[in-house]
Amino acid sequence: FSLSFSRSKTKLTMVLPRFVTAAARRGVVESQRMTKRNMSLVPIVLESGAGGERSFDIYSRLLRERIICVHGEVTDQMASLVTAQLLFLEAEAPEKPLYMYINSPGGVVTSGMAMYDTMQYVSPQVHTICMGQAASMGSLLLAGGAPGCRSALPNSRIMLHQPRGGAQGMATDIDIQAREILRTRHNLNTLYAHHTGQPLTVIEQVMDRDTFMDCRQAIEFGVIDSILEKRSKMDEDDINAA
Repeated sequence: FSLSFSRSKTKLTMVLPRFVTAAARRGVVESQRMTKRNMSLVPIVLESGAGGERSFDIYSRLLRERIICVHGEVTDQMASLVTAQLLFLEAEAPEKPLYMYINSPGGVVTSGMAMYDTMQYVSPQVHTICMGQAASMGSLLLAGGAPGCRSALPNSRIMLHQPRGGAQGMATDIDIQAREILRTRHNLNTLYAHHTGQPLTVIEQVMDRDTFMDCRQAIEFGVIDSILEKRSKMDEDDINAA
């Protein structure tokens, strides 16, 4: 994955380690092309109160219910938004749980780690729910929810694999980048082992290639704890209390 920074006619290209599916890489360009068009499609919610009528975009309204949406590729921009929301909800009510809905093909490792570390850092119990898919970095975010509070909708797909990276330049620089990717892989394997309860050797074998799981396989492996088919009464009470 390349990030381009333009100044006049000069173009600097950085090659960053990736933790993303091949399908996601093919869709990045189209996703970026659609972003501006889709911005205008975000629904607006109107609420009437004593002070008059107020309008919220749908994501801000969900945030009031302590719901965070992690939808799309994991990028620096997404990490900035999600970490800010996590910290805001902690400051607002550190004792109340929050709910993170994940539908992501993965993305940049460092961006995902910023989100993951903040999830572990904040006081509220973080419930993670997969809808659609949680692949690559998305699967670590899913597994990183509070124990017993990680779930998926019935037709969700979970995928684990090792990070992918690219390097260019002098041989010494390539060697440095290669060692950094190996260090990152070991770090990720250790985190998966911690959250799933699987031995590190098993995690290393599973992460060596793309490993897809349905919900039941993900439960057996320890990535999630339950399958959600209908919202439980307890969940409704938690959200209403928030």
